[in-house]
Amino acid sequence: MEAFTTLLTEQLGPFGPLLVIGILGLFLILLTAPVLLKKQKDPLDRLRAGNTVVTKGDKKASLRFGGGKGDRLDRYKNFLEPKDEEELSAIRLKLIQAGYRGKTAVQTFYFAQFALGLIFLVIGVIYAILQSTNGEPSTTTILLSVLIPAGIGYFLPKYWITKRLQTRQEQIQNGFPDSLDMMLVCVEAGQSLDQAIIRVSKEIRAGFPDLADEYEMVANEIKAGKDKTAVLRDMSERAGVADVASFVTVLIQSQQFGTSIAEALRVYAAEMRDKRVMRAEEKANTLPTKMTLATMVLTVPPLLIILVGPSVYSIVTLLSENSF
Repeated sequence: MEAFTTLLTEQLGPFGPLLVIGILGLFLILLTAPVLLKKQKDPLDRLRAGNTVVTKGDKKASLRFGGGKGDRLDRYKNFLEPKDEEELSAIRLKLIQAGYRGKTAVQTFYFAQFALGLIFLVIGVIYAILQSTNGEPSTTTILLSVLIPAGIGYFLPKYWITKRLQTRQEQIQNGFPDSLDMMLVCVEAGQSLDQAIIRVSKEIRAGFPDLADEYEMVANEIKAGKDKTAVLRDMSERAGVADVASFVTVLIQSQQFGTSIAEALRVYAAEMRDKRVMRAEEKANTLPTKMTLATMVLTVPPLLIILVGPSVYSIVTLLSENSF
């Protein structure tokens, strides 16, 4: 054992045995993870497997229980989903607001965190081994080389979801006033609100696909017979934008009190246009402040060099001549 330890120390540096133990531990975790994560067979699976239909070509097709990638991740949902219902609801709502509405979106998110964390951890271990062969790094350097990549890989999906959510909300916010104007035109032309929503979802898809998806989902849920108030509230939660929430409140109140929907749309569309102009003016007003630092860094040093440079050069030349 001492000879083996000495060999590892000579080949990989003073932390060679520690690195080998870490790699073996990681290998054992990867080896035993499928066994630990294996889900017990559900008795209902046999019933689900029997729910098949026969098509014209005598081929069997499953009735919405088809075995795909989602079902593979569903086996490990006890491991890939948080146990707390509030945490599960929060992450599910965040994924929906980011545009990921799939049944296995939560499981895919946690699986991506787990997989990327392990992959980056392995990359960090390999980098630490290479670093130890080239020299004798400290324990802190080795730990940072291993843990920092693992942390980056673990938090990378969360960063991606956050950026996707912000981009989607910004797109919905930018396209919402135009969609209201188009909806007002459709309603005043004699169409019902449901037909206007369908028409708007088709017309704005080229410029604002996320907002078009929300309108299309609202139209499909209304067609399916869901209560219109609940459908509008669900749209407000999925969008996560304050303007959409206010619009939903206006439509619900207009429906409850029996007022004209066209008049409510006209007033609210004008208000949304004013808010969009105010947001543009706010960004324009903050632009000079943001450009101050760039102006100082890129303009002042060259100006000083042009103005003061010749004088400094003359002074330095005079001093050098007097010294000689």
